[in-house]
Order: sequence, then C-alpha cells, then structure tokens
Amino acid sequence: MKAIEDLPELLDALDPDASLVHRHLWLIKLVAWLRGSGTSVPATHSRLNLLLDALQQRPHTRAQLQAWWRTLLGTVDATALLADYGFASRSAFVTELAERIYMKLLPGTPETSDASALFSLVFNQAFDAQWIAALDETALARVADLLRAPVGANHARADAGHALTPWQSTVLEAITFCTSQIRAAGFSPELRLRMSAPARENSAFHALAADLDDLYKACQASPHAITEAQQKALHRYQHQLDACRHAASSVYTHLDVHGISVNLVFQLRQLRARVLRVRALLDCLFAAHPQTQSAKLMAHLVTVGQERRSLIALIGSNSSMLAAKVAERSSEVGEHYITRTMPEYRAMLRQAAGGGAVMSITTLMKFVVLSMGLSAFWGGFFAGMNYALSFVLVQLLHWTVATKQPAMTAPAMAAKLKELNHPGAIEIFVDEVANLVRSQMAAIVGNLALVIPCVILISTAMWFGLGQPMIDKATADHVLHGLTLLGPTALFAAFTGILLFASSIIAGWVENWFVLHRLDSALRYNPSITAFLGSARADRWATFMRNNISGLAANVSLGLMLGLVPAFAAFFGLGLEVRHVTLGTGQVAAAAASLGLEVLNLSAFWWCVAALGVTGLLNVGVSFYLALLLALRAHNVSGVDRARISAAIRDRLRTRLRSFFWPEPEPASTNNRPS
Repeated sequence: MKAIEDLPELLDALDPDASLVHRHLWLIKLVAWLRGSGTSVPATHSRLNLLLDALQQRPHTRAQLQAWWRTLLGTVDATALLADYGFASRSAFVTELAERIYMKLLPGTPETSDASALFSLVFNQAFDAQWIAALDETALARVADLLRAPVGANHARADAGHALTPWQSTVLEAITFCTSQIRAAGFSPELRLRMSAPARENSAFHALAADLDDLYKACQASPHAITEAQQKALHRYQHQLDACRHAASSVYTHLDVHGISVNLVFQLRQLRARVLRVRALLDCLFAAHPQTQSAKLMAHLVTVGQERRSLIALIGSNSSMLAAKVAERSSEVGEHYITRTMPEYRAMLRQAAGGGAVMSITTLMKFVVLSMGLSAFWGGFFAGMNYALSFVLVQLLHWTVATKQPAMTAPAMAAKLKELNHPGAIEIFVDEVANLVRSQMAAIVGNLALVIPCVILISTAMWFGLGQPMIDKATADHVLHGLTLLGPTALFAAFTGILLFASSIIAGWVENWFVLHRLDSALRYNPSITAFLGSARADRWATFMRNNISGLAANVSLGLMLGLVPAFAAFFGLGLEVRHVTLGTGQVAAAAASLGLEVLNLSAFWWCVAALGVTGLLNVGVSFYLALLLALRAHNVSGVDRARISAAIRDRLRTRLRSFFWPEPEPASTNNRPS
C-alpha cells in the first residue's frame, strides 16, 4: 500500500526543466522505488506495470516524462555506456587494479554527464540485473512505446536525410566504438607478434572497418526493415568478428609455450569481451525480438558494473593462466621427488642426508649471526642469506631439504586427480599417495639422520679446538624454552608452511618471467654477452639458468623470507617467528651437545623433541595443502569422489601398511604409472 501512496508523490516531483543533478536524482529515486526491497522480481514487475498504468492515465505526466527522457539523452552519452561500460579504461592490469581500488574508496556523484557513472549509481545492486532480464515482451513493448519520443534537435543525424531512430544511431555508434577498440588491440605489437603466422597474414582486423561501413550503409538505406543487403552485410561483419577472435586466441598457444603475461591475458580477455559486446549490440538491432535483447544487454551491463568493482574477480580471472602454468611446472618438478622403486628410495635417502649435512653448517652460522648482536633488520637479513646460500648449495649439489618437497609434489598429485574416471585410477592414485608419503618420510629421515650427528660433531670439535661448544649453556636453555611444544611452536610451524608454499609460487612466477622475456636466448646469443663470456660459456650459462632458475628463485626467496619475515613482523608487533623442522632439529642437537647427557633428564628437551614432530607435520602438511588447493583450481579439478579415495587409502593402510614406509618388492606401481 505504501508503494501506491509513494508513486503519485514521485511523479509529481518529475520536472524535465530541473537542473542536471536533480534530474539524475529523480531517476535514482524512481529505480529505487521500482526495486523495492530488492528481493522479489514479481514485486518489481508489478511496480513497473503500476508505473506504466499511472502514466497511461496521466497524459500530462507522460508527456513530461518523454520530455525528461529527451533531455537526458541530450545531456549524457549513451554510446559510451553501451560500448565501454564494464571495460577497463587502460589496457594494463596494474592500472586497472589501481582504478578499481579508487572506485571502491571514493563515492560517485550524480552531477555528471557520463552515462556510465550515472548508470552505476542508478543500477547499483545485483538484483537489478535479475528483474530487468526477466521482463516479458508485453512490459518491454510498453516501456519502448513510452520512451519512443519524437526526434529532437540533438539528433541531427536523423534530420540529415536518413531515418535511423535515435536508438539505432546510438547502437551503431557503439558498435563503431567497439570495432575501433578491437582493431586497436589486434594491431598492438604485444598481441600481433604472438599471433600465429596464418592469423597475421590473413588479418581479419584490416577488413573489419570496411565490413562495418557496409553494414552501416545498409542500415541507413532501410532502417525500418531488415533487407537482404543488411543480412549479407551483417553476415560478412560477423564472420570477420569471429576471425578476429580466432586470431587473438592463437596468442594463447604462444603463451603456453613461452610463458604467461598477466597483462597480455588481460588484453586478450578485454578483446574477447568486446567482441561479445558487439554481438549483443547487433542482436539489439537485428534479432527477432530486439526489445528482449536490449533488456538482456541492460541486465548484462548491470552485472559487469558489479564485477567492475571487484578486485578478487579481476585478480582471479586474469591470473588463472599464470596459476595453471605455475602448477604445471611444479607438477613436472614434483615428479622427481616421488620415489617408486628401491633404487629411487635409496637415492632419496642419500640426497636428504646430504641436505641434512649442509643444514648442520647452516645451524652453526645461524648462531654466529645471533652472537653478532645485530639490529633486527640486519640480523634477519644475514640469517636469511645464510638460509638462502645453504638452500642454493643443497640444490647445486643435487641434494634435498624435506620441507621444500610438498609444494612441488602437491601439483603432481592434483594432476593425477584429473584421471580418476579411468578404470583402475583409484588404485593407481592410492599407489601414488603411498609413494608420496614414503618419499616424504625418507626425505625427513635423511635430513634428520645426518643433521643431528653433524651438529654434535661440529660442537664437539669446537669444544676441543676452541675450548667451548657451538653455544653456551644459557643459549642452550633459551633454545629449549623457545622450541618447546608448550609455546606457540605449532602456530609458527604452520606459518612456516605458508612461507614454504609462497616460495614455490615465487619460483613459478620467476621461471615464467624468465621464459616470457626469453632471457635464456638473450644469454646465449646477445652480442654483448657473447663478446664478454664467449659463445661456449654463454651457452653453458643460458642452459644452466634455464634449468635452475626455478630452484634458485625458490631457495633464495625461502631463505630471505625465513630470515626477514620475523624481523618485519617484530616491527609491527606481531611476534611471528619461523619453525623449520630441519633447522630446529639442528638447534636442539646443538643445545644437547652443550648440556651433555644430563639433557636427557630435562622435560624441556623431550617437549622440544615432541615439538619437532609437530613442526615437521605442519611444515609439510600446510605447504602441501595450499599447493594442492592451487593446483586443483588451476587444473579445474572438481567432483572428486573423496569417499572412494578415503576408503581406498584406509584399505591400503590395513592391508599394506608397509608400502607407506618402504618400497614394495614388486614393481607393480611403476608399471601402472600413467604416462
């Protein structure tokens, strides 16, 4: 009842001669009245019919509304709204991200002649797209009849001899605008150089303008009926649009091979969206029910206007290919960390033992840095460099550190989940789970089996050579109280798992950047570099960097994060620290070497031993879980039958528990491994 009482008051406030801002404010109030509570589409449609009935009964108000509509069309540019609304004003991803943040933080004003800005204020809820798209033909016809005003002075093109209606002229101008944007994108060097050779040689972007001009002339010749000439011109233009879209799609093949650029993906998505917008605009002119298509276009504009403000939608849609590329590369690397045979298992133990030996030296250098009494930043920096150099040394010696594996093995497991519909795929996947668990256990055991005796050996040698162990008793007590399970060790271990995962993302991004910019080719053939290094050495450096850039990026970034993140967290008062199972084991071993056998009688020591188990589990588990989630989304894996997988794993645990810890003598899993 309140709506009926409000409507006369709203119509009485209509004034076509009001100022621009007051006309726009009236429009905002009208749409808000139509929207109502914003929960019921039939209720909104009833309000619209109520409005149309009231205007039918009030000819003077109807004439005022038509005059108001003509004034609105003369003061705002509907062409820009139809052609450009929802698109980025720049072709760069970072610029668009900054603009969306700007739009979120700053309010808009109705005192504007920008139709897009006014549209976003008027239709500012996602519900508007629902009720507009659901309008039936009868309601649309009544609205069209209401807004079909005589052509005024603002439409000089209609007075110039052709009989295009204002709506037809606006739509055709919007199509022209979109066409120019499509051609500009197609001719940009960034896209053109990456198109396939046939797409460049038979460029549809050249002919697009001429075909649009033919379509425009055909519409001018017969604006009120769709003629055979219009159909032919429309067919040619649509064919060129499809050819432009296919030419742009050929860029994706180049990106798959030579690396992903978020900016390039962003431009490709913009180009594709503009082609789809042109098709929607063509339907508004040539479809069997143009009014329905126009309503669908308006609903689409509301939707893209909502998405235009979303930061998550922008980042997610344009970084999905990069995430897939990172997951794909991590999957390839992760295969090398999964052991399936006894020789591979023994090799993993040896590589992990070597990594543990290096970590003992890292432990020594950590205490050396701490003893220097540096400021928080420089202490964190040198600690990070200590970790980074150690990890790089492990990589160059072809050894391994256990906690770095999960972020690489998770994508490999996610790739296996894509094949679960094949016969016997569940059993093969469970085999891979057993292989993965066994490999991870071997890596941890190998690391710890050597880091403990090596740290004790170094500490003992220092005792005999320098008269004091690696650390004094006060430092040893501090280590035992800091690494105990009774403190925040579990939280810090989970946080370290996040850093381990982040290092794998950085590694994938750096490798993609290296490949995208063809730096291996530059190292191999650049005249300045070959003149300095020589051709043979330049070739070796290029090959080395191409094969190791991912690992170097992962190791350096992880080391610096382990050292610097706690320093930055302390600056902000967060109190975050890192807990790495191999490094933590080395510190506990150093404390034990300093305190002697009496350490076995200390409860703090055993709480630290328990904490090391929890730390290893959380380091590995959190890193693996995050990497698996990323890989599942990147590979578009969905509908996984978790119940069947869980049941199969439980059955394996009951019947073949040994396979999770020791390679089985039969090579069945190797033979069944998918190629």
